Amino acid sequence: MRIKDCNNTADFRKLAKKRLPAPLFHYIDGGADDEVTLRRNTEAFNDVRLIPNALADLSSMNLAVNVLGQDIDWPVFCAPTGMSRLFHHEGERAVCRAAYQQKTMYSLSTVSTVSIEEIGALTPGPKCFQIYIHKDRALSYEFIERCKAAKFTSLCLTVDTLVAGNRERDLVTGMSIPPKFTLSSMLSFMLHPNWALHYLTSEKFQLANVSGHIDDGTGKLISVMNYINKQFDRSITWKDAEQVIQAWGGPFAIKGVMSVEDAQRAVDVGASAIMISNHGGRQLDGATAPFDQLPAIVDAVGDKIEVILDGGVRRGTHVLKALAMGAKACMIGRGYLYALAAGGQPGVERALARLRQEIERDMILMGCSSIAELDRSRLYID
Repeated sequence: MRIKDCNNTADFRKLAKKRLPAPLFHYIDGGADDEVTLRRNTEAFNDVRLIPNALADLSSMNLAVNVLGQDIDWPVFCAPTGMSRLFHHEGERAVCRAAYQQKTMYSLSTVSTVSIEEIGALTPGPKCFQIYIHKDRALSYEFIERCKAAKFTSLCLTVDTLVAGNRERDLVTGMSIPPKFTLSSMLSFMLHPNWALHYLTSEKFQLANVSGHIDDGTGKLISVMNYINKQFDRSITWKDAEQVIQAWGGPFAIKGVMSVEDAQRAVDVGASAIMISNHGGRQLDGATAPFDQLPAIVDAVGDKIEVILDGGVRRGTHVLKALAMGAKACMIGRGYLYALAAGGQPGVERALARLRQEIERDMILMGCSSIAELDRSRLYID
């Protein structure tokens, strides 16, 4: 299988599995505990069906939306994902360039392997930076100032990762940052010589935004779960979120909102948007899916704040269902990480282009010429 043979997320996943050592593939692919929530995130879309209309004038199509203060050409953008150079040597650079080429927004993680400054200078496209609050609180405010200087257009605060979820696949495979070459993992690395060659000959692995501040960001071997448990601050409150929002002073999202109560609190502290997310099923297993929570949250705060759906999106029809339910836009994470692992920037560009083509085709089949025409009258709900 080659990149040109990949037409959907499942295809890119198969190719990524072939090209990545097992610990790295399963880090992308896995969830918490029994992975019930991981599976439900996508299955939830099947509980709602689309109702098309016919004989509409579809000679033109408008998929554009304004989200977090930025105009993007279609209603999907790239979620923040950490440590992308583990999956392909171009890492965050490849995804940022692909997002710009496909006329959408890129989000950079606190625990990225390329710095705020480099990504800020890489393209003129819209960029969001995702903050985790570390125990060293000064880091958060340093991130904000660095993002202002690098001309990022928005920020988001992830609030669902105060402790690492029980990601048992990582325990089984011995996933660590940077990757640990042991007797048990060596065979997998040896069976993927292209990945190993690029990893060994590319620049040294580091968590670029915290390197120099935290020893664990400078290449010191540590498990992903231990990093989260050791470095992330569990004492943060809504007051802290409000202070970070005020310090930024621009479009700001709270990521990891799953309840109506928290959505209302996000409005109260001055957030511009909420990202309904359960961290891709990687944190609390048994939690409800973002799409399950979408209607209640939209009904409660949709006229006061932008509602963005993150989790389980694999198809254009998933995006249409989310938009019709009231979401402003959707994000994808695994959807582009599989493609990154499968083929770097060309892989990500193809994955994004194929998803956009699906959305355009599905809009035509729905009898809709613009996103504004999607509402709950177009949904059949059990």
